[in-house]
Amino acid sequence: MRRSVLVTGATSGVGLGVALRLAGAGFDVFATARDEPKAEKLRAVAAECAVGLRTVLLDVADADSCRRACAEVAEATGGGPWALVNNAGVPLVGAVEDLEDAAVRQLLEVNVVGAARMARLVLPGMRERGEGRIVNVSSLAGRIAAPGMGWYCAGKAALGALNDALRMEAGPGGVRVAIVEAGAYASAIQGRAADGLAALAGRPTLFGDMYRVAEAALRESGTRLPSAEPVVSAVCRALIARRPRHRYVVGRQAKAGLLADVLVPVRVKDHFKRAAMGAPGAHPAVEYAARRWCTPW
Repeated sequence: MRRSVLVTGATSGVGLGVALRLAGAGFDVFATARDEPKAEKLRAVAAECAVGLRTVLLDVADADSCRRACAEVAEATGGGPWALVNNAGVPLVGAVEDLEDAAVRQLLEVNVVGAARMARLVLPGMRERGEGRIVNVSSLAGRIAAPGMGWYCAGKAALGALNDALRMEAGPGGVRVAIVEAGAYASAIQGRAADGLAALAGRPTLFGDMYRVAEAALRESGTRLPSAEPVVSAVCRALIARRPRHRYVVGRQAKAGLLADVLVPVRVKDHFKRAAMGAPGAHPAVEYAARRWCTPW
């Protein structure tokens, strides 16, 4: 019997890449989409790639939608998926004082609560079989905070903490849990974040200049950021490895950033991060270095 994998947020980016690669490798893939038009496009892409997968409608921010999706997969697989890839996520940019509660709650519902809910729903079936995998897709933002990204970083940090707790709780039941933390790569998230910054810059705020600089950097970054291929590969390795690592850090930027976060004094780090986000007053050389290496998108 083929091993089944449920992939959330599978209509673009990493989720789409993972779903297509796993389907091509012979896994029984259930790829989620928020609505039927997106599911139809997903099936068309799979057909173009000559791979077979099944689509499931899912909004991870909606508890009823999560229950329906998991019940559908459980019925199709006779107990639930062998693995879950929690990839669905949304960006939220802006200074802490500029963001409203509703936007913050939506971010946390999708990026944190939804991922935990999906894990909770699939774990009983995995434990009953005595094996399973859960892979949570996160980013460097979960380990390193930056101005203008406080809530997004907080959500990814929360996901990392939940991942670590879940790894210890689910391990005795045969369920392996891993997290993939990536640096910046080309995806639709840059465009959505840039749109959010443009909207914030049009409001009365102390951070308008920072938002405009960061927006321009985001729109330009799409032309030079690496593809998501290494992230897709890391997720697939976490699923296929007999003994997966507990954490996969992907990309030179992520690895260098984590090392610098340990070695560089806090005042220096803060200065570089502010320069990367467009704060005024930095030396041109500092601005260049910061935007080349410290931009956390």
